[in-house]
Amino acid sequence: MFLLGVVLFACTAPPSTPTPLATSIPLAPPATTLAPTVSGPTATPTLAPNQFVNPVLNVDFPDPDVLQVGDTYYAYATNAGPTNIQLARSKDLVHWESLSGALPALPFWSKPQAGLTWAPDVTTSADSKTFIMYYTTRDAASDKQCIGVATGSNPEGPFRSTGRANDEPLVCNPKEGGDIDPASFQDEDGTRYLLWKNDGNCCALDTWIYIQKLADDGLSLVGEPTRLIKNDQAWEGQLIEGPTLWKHDGKYFLFYSANDYRGERYAIGYAVAEHILGPYQKALRPLLTTDLKTAVPFGPGGQDVVVDKDGETWMVYHSWEPTLSARWMMIDPLVWENGVPVVKAAHQMPQPKP
Repeated sequence: MFLLGVVLFACTAPPSTPTPLATSIPLAPPATTLAPTVSGPTATPTLAPNQFVNPVLNVDFPDPDVLQVGDTYYAYATNAGPTNIQLARSKDLVHWESLSGALPALPFWSKPQAGLTWAPDVTTSADSKTFIMYYTTRDAASDKQCIGVATGSNPEGPFRSTGRANDEPLVCNPKEGGDIDPASFQDEDGTRYLLWKNDGNCCALDTWIYIQKLADDGLSLVGEPTRLIKNDQAWEGQLIEGPTLWKHDGKYFLFYSANDYRGERYAIGYAVAEHILGPYQKALRPLLTTDLKTAVPFGPGGQDVVVDKDGETWMVYHSWEPTLSARWMMIDPLVWENGVPVVKAAHQMPQPKP
């Protein structure tokens, strides 16, 4: 995530009384999708030197998280094949080079099992000398997905898991189905937070987005978690997940994904609050959805927000490719119109590079 925070805790205690959800308000205009200038699924647009077309990474690269270090961007993603965490590098957010070895080994508390290391988030320590990775993998004791933390001296890894002799997850609540999708956030005063989602949909339970304060070093949790939002709108289906917290003009925007990632109902929504712990008010409709005219993006989700070299914000996310059962990485401008976020999704057509 672009802004980050961290915390360590063996299995977090049950949260205090849930914060009542505010009534949804119509915050967002319809998601902006520009009409394609080419027709047919195999048409290839002609690109000028300063243009690109999505996807920017057409390999299976789910739940991308992007970190900028100097003039280089690093993207981390859910496992593929034998790789625990995927890693790619870019100078311009458009051309990506795949790397390896980000998280070579899982912690002692985990249950080694292919396909169960998900949704990494990477940030930096206060002195910018240490890189901190939050990730999801299977907890051997509970047989549920839980969240771990690892550190490294280089954004390319290797990251090594931390904790009391590597014997405990950072966040682990088996009674709520486990925990996945960590996301770090650092507020303007330097305070760090960790967000995540309880994996309740594994067990017919509600899914909540949680937030909890991190210690200054990002390696342990402080206080108790707070519930922010749950799946309570029709379009969200059985779950919400993938939180991303962003601050704009003094307000907190909580972006999230919802529904089944393998279909057109998967989409990106958001809620907004005056204070970091809420209450958060959801927009009445998703921010970014499947474009049924072009089928691209198909099931957008797993989003992150990144700032380019000119200070412009972009939404990075994955799009489902059903014929290959893969999730490709996309980027589109994220603009603010009358204080409301709008994704300028230009699908199957050229658009200016970051």
